[in-house]
Order: sequence, then structure tokens, then C-alpha cells
Amino acid sequence: MKRISGALIALAMAFAVPAQADSIKVVVPFAAGGPVDMYARLVSQEMQARLKTDVVVEDRGGAGGVLGTELVSRAAPDGKTLLFGSSGSHIISAALRPGLSYDPVKNFAPISIIASAPQVIITSPEFPAKTMAELMSLAKKDPGKYSYAGMSIGFGQLTAERFFKLGLKVDMVRVPFQGAAPLITSTMGNHTPIAFIALPPAAPLIKDGKLRALAVTSKTRWPDLPDIPTSAEAGVPGQESDLLLGLVAPAGTPKPIIELLQKEVARMVALPDVKQKLGTLGFTPVASTSEAYEAQIKSDLETWSKVVKDLGITVQ
Repeated sequence: MKRISGALIALAMAFAVPAQADSIKVVVPFAAGGPVDMYARLVSQEMQARLKTDVVVEDRGGAGGVLGTELVSRAAPDGKTLLFGSSGSHIISAALRPGLSYDPVKNFAPISIIASAPQVIITSPEFPAKTMAELMSLAKKDPGKYSYAGMSIGFGQLTAERFFKLGLKVDMVRVPFQGAAPLITSTMGNHTPIAFIALPPAAPLIKDGKLRALAVTSKTRWPDLPDIPTSAEAGVPGQESDLLLGLVAPAGTPKPIIELLQKEVARMVALPDVKQKLGTLGFTPVASTSEAYEAQIKSDLETWSKVVKDLGITVQ
């Protein structure tokens, strides 16, 4: 059994937490192999090396991130069970499903936003529209003719519905997909030639010319793909929506533990090799303070709850 580092031992003694631990468990509320899982494993490897104890990633996917998030909400507040979640699992699920067994604000202690990635509007290279303006023209000329591929219930769903219905104000039917891989395959094959998806899984194919990108939903252009305009530059202002990845602990976790973990996150994402790997995955490192993350959660919950209401979206 490995011992925790001296700093954590001091914290453990101060808060009556056992000084020895088999491991720190980092719960990812999605299936293994996706971008969030890959990034969580990258961060956990660095955390393990620094804290001198095993850090184990546990994938607990289901219900749009609800199952894994609920698991952490019930965990002991001792710093040994953490949630590596996203905007979708932590915020959107709560906005879509009022009455969950947990509150995304009250039942968690935010540690840090770790990374962000925009959404991207992509098309098959065979699709006639080469710009967002051309896409808007086609969609408005023939209402109801075009559909777009989008993710099923979650962050991708809400951001896409807001973009097309409230931003573009066009009549386009969403064709839901359960995963990024089949969505991208369908778009490349021109079966659903328009798609709205998080940038990370699409970035390599955009670089290879297998997908055409019309706009990203970040406030600034993506550094690795600087030729893609932002949605505001492409004529659709007010549609910024970055997918945020972050680390939280159960509510009641002692503040010194939160502060220590936040400092470790900031140190990790500043490492050149971590930055390089994040860029490869399509993410930008962030490393916010816990206070900034808490404010972001509250703001995003208000924003997306209103979007759910405005769009009339319900989840059974």
C-alpha cells in the first residue's frame, strides 16, 4: 500500500482522514475511449507521479453523465473520490433533468476547470456550401430540406439546437447519433452532410481535408486550425459554447485539500508535454481557480436552463 505525499498526509491528519490510501479514484461519467476519458487518464498519470499514490480512473457512463456524477455526489468528502466531468455531464444533464438526486452546485466542491474545446460546424467535402453564409442561404431557400447530424441528449444537443434554431433561425432537423465516431463517418460519407460536434474528434479529419469546417463556436479562432472563422465572424453572433472539462470533489471536502489539488492541476497543465498532448486531442488547457469554476457552473446552469425552456426540450 502506497503512502500519500507529505502535504496530503498533513491534510489527512488535520481532517482525520486515514494517512494511507489504496488509491485516489477519478470517476469519468462517460464510456472509456472518448476524449474526456483520454484526457482524464493523462491528468491522472501526472497526478499519480506527483502525489506518490495510485490514481485510478473509473469510467461510469450512462444517462448523459448522470450515473457517474451521482456516484461522486454520494462519496465521502475526503479527497479520495473525484469527478472528472464536462459541461455536458455536470451542467446540461441538470438543466435537462430537473429533480435529479443531486444539485450540481450544492453537492460538489469545484477544484478547477482543466481544459476547453469549442464546437465546430462541419460538412462533407462534397456538400455545396463552403462557408456559413452559403449554408444559411441554402437552408433558408429550402426550409425543411436539410438535416444535420448531432449528438444525442446532452451538451452537443443543446448547443446545436440553440445554434440552428435560435442563432441561424433555420428549419433543420437534427439526426441524433450516440457517438462521435458514427456521426463523423456519416458526415464524411455524405449521408448526413452537415454536422455539429465538439472539435476534438473532428480536428484530425479537418486537417486531413476529409471534413470541411465552416465555423468554431469559441470566442477566438482555434490556434491549430487558424483558417476556420469563429461563429461570430461567420455571421452567427452570440453562439459561443465551449465544452469545459473540470475536476470536482464531493461537497464538504476540506478547503486545504481543494486548494492543494487546484495547485497540482495548474502545475500539470502548464507542462509542455501535457500542453502538446492536449492540443493533439483538440483541447486548450485552462487551470482556473476553484472560485472561478464555481462561478462558471452557476452561470452556465442559468444559461442552459433558459435555453432548455426557450427550445421546449424535454427528456423522459
